[in-house]
Amino acid sequence: METARDQEDVLGAGREAEGPDSSREPPPSPPSPPPPPTPPSPATPEPPEPPQPEPPSEASARQLLLEEWGPSGGSLQLPARLTWTLLLVRRPLYRNLLRSPNPEGINIYQPAPPTGPTQQPLEALGNFRGWYIGSEKLQQNLSWTVKQQCVNLLAEGLWEELLDDEQPDVTVMDWFEDSRLDDCVYELHVWLLAADRHTVIAQHHVAPRTSGRGPPGRWIQVSHVFRQYGPGVRFIHFLHKTKNRMEPGGLRRTRVTDSSVSVQLRE
Repeated sequence: METARDQEDVLGAGREAEGPDSSREPPPSPPSPPPPPTPPSPATPEPPEPPQPEPPSEASARQLLLEEWGPSGGSLQLPARLTWTLLLVRRPLYRNLLRSPNPEGINIYQPAPPTGPTQQPLEALGNFRGWYIGSEKLQQNLSWTVKQQCVNLLAEGLWEELLDDEQPDVTVMDWFEDSRLDDCVYELHVWLLAADRHTVIAQHHVAPRTSGRGPPGRWIQVSHVFRQYGPGVRFIHFLHKTKNRMEPGGLRRTRVTDSSVSVQLRE
């Protein structure tokens, strides 16, 4: 009997313990510890700088230039103040010395893209850096757009002895649009000038008239080569004119592109 009573007491004690405590909320779980800070990623190593090519020697610079210039450069003698490596950097021969030779980005291998009259100034239609731009009024709603540059040959890397003794060829070239705005829609004027920029040593002027044959908008080339012009040339003044016509919607222009002035050794 005592054993059974003892068992009941134990069970009762167990029920009492379960009864009142069964309605209690379990104690909240302790907050999780914050995650450990992310270790900083190792710094990405900077790529090593590519090795700088060594500047060419005088002999290799001379060889490279003579390969470009051809046999006519083989006998060329440089003054003491000038080096072949400097010439290799500046390359004053066989390159276009004009700035922005194609301001409107027009391709001469295709007809001039059609365009109507415009009221925008010319400077807004392309990159005309290096050009001095003006205009001349004519009769019957016509006018010229005048663009010009003056090239300093010494500043471009040429030297007095070459210009005076060798007198290399000076080639000028230009392309204008057959706009049919008038019989003559283009003029080219070039002066070879002395150091004072006023004394004229040689000059060339042309005002071609188009025939009216062929498709309108085709490109027409003009060119001239100055040879044996005499000593003293230090500047080349390049000027061309293109004709415009005023219409109700604005100015209809004759376009020009791929202007060039270059110096070549005589054959």
